[in-house]
Amino acid sequence: MQQNYFIVVLAHSLRGKLRRIRVPLTVLYAVMGLALLGCFSIFGLISSYARMAWKVANYNALRQEVDSLRTRYQKLQKVVNQTDQQMASLELFANEVSIAYGIKQKLEGPPGIASEGRLVPTVLESLAEYDVLRTHRGVVNNFPRRFHTNVQPSIWPVEGRLMGGFGVRTDPFSGEGAMHTGVDISAPTGTAVVTTADGIVEFTGWSNGYGRLIVVDHGNGTETYYAHLSHIGVIEGQEVRRGEQIGAVGATGRVTAPHLHYEVRLGGSPMNPYRYLAKAGVVQLVQKDLPF
Repeated sequence: MQQNYFIVVLAHSLRGKLRRIRVPLTVLYAVMGLALLGCFSIFGLISSYARMAWKVANYNALRQEVDSLRTRYQKLQKVVNQTDQQMASLELFANEVSIAYGIKQKLEGPPGIASEGRLVPTVLESLAEYDVLRTHRGVVNNFPRRFHTNVQPSIWPVEGRLMGGFGVRTDPFSGEGAMHTGVDISAPTGTAVVTTADGIVEFTGWSNGYGRLIVVDHGNGTETYYAHLSHIGVIEGQEVRRGEQIGAVGATGRVTAPHLHYEVRLGGSPMNPYRYLAKAGVVQLVQKDLPF
């Protein structure tokens, strides 16, 4: 007859007694199953812990790399801002020189032309030179004579706090780097905005991200932009004087808070307005009775 159990014999080494223990097969199989299950459980715990430790190590490494990249980005951004300020100053002088040299070259012709070709210009060349002269003279003569002494921006356009500089910065909407073509001056809504130099109002109205915008032409290719206004108190073609109120601070256009976006452009190229603001004094209003 086949047995369905095992016999375990235990012998005492001193007394010499024997003891037999019967172990059924079902109990043996249960113990082996539990042991196998325990091995699988321990292996799963060890592997889970190893995976978790590996993920934590990778996360810490990535975090250190991100911190390192952020530090490098901030350093590079500072360098870029300094370079942009230097480039803005160099571009300002370069435009001034190119404008002056361009007029001179138009009048005198390329170097060495007298020795290489004819000396007397044709009728068409004379007419072309006349058009050049009339165009460049019109840049200044279109402005009243009393404006010729105050055509350079020389005061702050609004009483406020400088909150955004000129150059590359992080766009508050997209979170990516973007070129900021002016400076932002924080002030409450309704604060008076004045023109920083004598000139003629070239544009008034709505302009995409600028919101309500005023552009003043000061002659010689110099323009100033006043953006995000809540009110506009001038019309296109109107003559304005330095310190005259032309509008009020607002939050129109692509903004997150009320402020004035102020730009200075020379020949259509944005210049760093800080070089003008740094030498400017306190804003003094010439006109205070605008209808708003």
